[in-house]
Amino acid sequence: MTKAPYPTVRFGDMVHSINERILPEHAAGLPYVGLEHLHPESLKIRRWGTPDEVEAAVQERLTKEINYWDLRAAELRATEQSGRINARLNSQRAQERADRLAERLKQRKAQLAQERQISAAPPIVVGGALIIPIGLLLGENTPPEILDRRITEQIAMRAVLETEIALGNDPRDVSDHNLGYDIESRDGQSGAMRFIEVKGRRADAQTITVTRNEILTALNAPEQFILAIVEVDGGKARPARYVLQPFGKEPDFNVTSVNYNMNDLLAMSGEAM
Repeated sequence: MTKAPYPTVRFGDMVHSINERILPEHAAGLPYVGLEHLHPESLKIRRWGTPDEVEAAVQERLTKEINYWDLRAAELRATEQSGRINARLNSQRAQERADRLAERLKQRKAQLAQERQISAAPPIVVGGALIIPIGLLLGENTPPEILDRRITEQIAMRAVLETEIALGNDPRDVSDHNLGYDIESRDGQSGAMRFIEVKGRRADAQTITVTRNEILTALNAPEQFILAIVEVDGGKARPARYVLQPFGKEPDFNVTSVNYNMNDLLAMSGEAM
């Protein structure tokens, strides 16, 4: 997959470092997410932490630091009273550091107390829609061109699935998932994944309509994306033609689909391989 479409940014511009140790045994309250909750090769969060865990860690760490600097300030005062002065650190600076840590602990605990009051607001429904397939509404009165398009698409999908199997690949129909392609097919030799968008058209068709999502998918995965064109004549599929890297540029933002000349795409195509 090419890296060209993606900008390079500094990791520090995307995340903030929080150096606070979390104690999982104190789980309670609202959740938080840390690196320890992320599993390799997965973007799903299966477990999380809570403000109580954070507070326990903050309390433990800052209390230890406060006690250390309070003790250090007392030691330095005793040293100063005996006439020995530490040029690098005096009792006043040590005590100020202890006081700052105590104030930080107070503020941090107040923040966590506010986080415990956070709760999800009840959802507000602002609208709704009932989606009904046109074939269900029209029944036997469904226009012939709609029925013909559905049948053509089904014939084309079956033809490409059979072609991939014949090539020794392992195809899977994902057309219902709105991924920007219809078939995921794992190469039987290399194990690489192929993303195949299937376009079934009558043999006399002049254009092929491609959605914005399909074009963006092709541009984002140029080495994996394949546009498969299947001409259907008399209810039978002609051999599938594969077009590699079929699109040259991203459509405008307000464009939802683009019509391409079918003969031009066929001229760019080759045998399935």
